[in-house]
Amino acid sequence: MARKSPNPVDVHVGSRVRMQRMLIGMSQEKLGEALGLTFQQVQKYEKGTNRIGASRLYEIGAVLGVPIEYFFEGLERETASAANGEPRGGLDVGMLSTAEGIQLNSAFFAISDPKLRRRVLELIKALGGMGDDAELPVTAGNR
Repeated sequence: MARKSPNPVDVHVGSRVRMQRMLIGMSQEKLGEALGLTFQQVQKYEKGTNRIGASRLYEIGAVLGVPIEYFFEGLERETASAANGEPRGGLDVGMLSTAEGIQLNSAFFAISDPKLRRRVLELIKALGGMGDDAELPVTAGNR
């Protein structure tokens, strides 16, 4: 019997759980302890292989300090692009929820000088081949 792939909504919600957990520096084990779960169960939630029920999502939000809406941010845009066969543009939640993505984001926003932050952004865009005039999608992090 073929394995069923996770639902894209479950994957999105799980990646948002992972991203917030990593942003606040919490391990899967600590999140699991706070919820009465094993770290393996938390892993399955974060990968989207196990669905998160409404009450459990509410508990996770309380432990991570975010409202339930946080877990669904960006979902409409992502699913609409996928349904139209378009490549997913803008924010790559998968990349942001990696250790490198979290570190890059934290280091970038630790730069207090706005001019220096802009120059770092220009450097990153140049390294990524986006050019100086490329516009990044506006997200909560780059307004």
